[in-house]
Amino acid sequence: MVTVFEHPLSPYAQKVKIALREKGVAFDLKLPDAFGAGGAGGFFLAASPRGEVPALIYGETAIFDSTIILEYIEDRWPNPPLLPASPADRARVRMIEEVMDTHYEAINWGLGEVGWFKRADGELAATLVGNAARQTQGFFRWLEGELAGRAWFNGEAFGWGDLAVAPYVGASIVLGNPPPAASTLNGWFERVMQRPAASETINEARAFNIADSNVADLVAQGLFKREYRDHRLEWMIKSGGLDVVLNGLAADNIRFAPDFG
Repeated sequence: MVTVFEHPLSPYAQKVKIALREKGVAFDLKLPDAFGAGGAGGFFLAASPRGEVPALIYGETAIFDSTIILEYIEDRWPNPPLLPASPADRARVRMIEEVMDTHYEAINWGLGEVGWFKRADGELAATLVGNAARQTQGFFRWLEGELAGRAWFNGEAFGWGDLAVAPYVGASIVLGNPPPAASTLNGWFERVMQRPAASETINEARAFNIADSNVADLVAQGLFKREYRDHRLEWMIKSGGLDVVLNGLAADNIRFAPDFG
C-alpha cells in the first residue's frame, strides 16, 4: 500500500493525491507528528529530510518533493498517462507546474499568513491583501493564455498540467480571489470539479477548518512555526511584508528547512 504524508491544505500534496486517484492507485494518508511546530521527525523526516509534505512511501521506496513524486507515479503506474505525448507539450505543462509551485503558491500562502495566522493587521494587512489580489489576477491572465485553444491545460485530456493548477485556483477561490465568472479559467475549474479525483482532493482541503482554530495564538506563542523559504520569503518581502519577517524572526515563530544529516 502507498502511504502519503500530507496536509490537506498543501497544494503540493493535493497534486500527488489527484494523480494517484486519477490512476486508481489506493493509498493511506498520514499527517506528520509535530508538523506545524517544525519538530516533525521519525519515519517522515527520514523520507523527507526537508521536513516538507508530501512524501510518498511504497515498500522500500521513499520519495520527497511533489514533482519528483509525480514523475515516480507516472513511471510506476503509467496508465492512464498524465503527461502529454509530445516532448514539447510535456515541457510546456512542466513549466506551468513550475510557475504554480514557485510563484503562484506564495500568494495564497501569504494570504494565509495574514488571514489565518494574523501576522499583520491594519494598513500592513491591507497592503499585503491588495498586492495578493492584483498578483492573482495577473496569473489568471497568464493562465488564460495557456488555456487558449485547448480543452485542458494538458491539451485534449485532463492531466499533469491541470492537476498542477487546480489546487492553487481552488485555494484562491476560498481566499476571496476567484477567476472572473465569465472567464475560460472559471469554466475550466468548474469542469475540473466534476472529476472525482480532483473534487475529492479539493473538498478535503475545503473541509479542513482552520478559521475556527487557535493557530494564530499558537503562532504568537511560538508553538506553531510556518516555513519561510525561497519563493515565500521573496513574496513577503516584495509585497511589503519585511516587518512580518523581522517580527517572526524576533519571536522565533517562523522556520526554514532543517539541515541535512
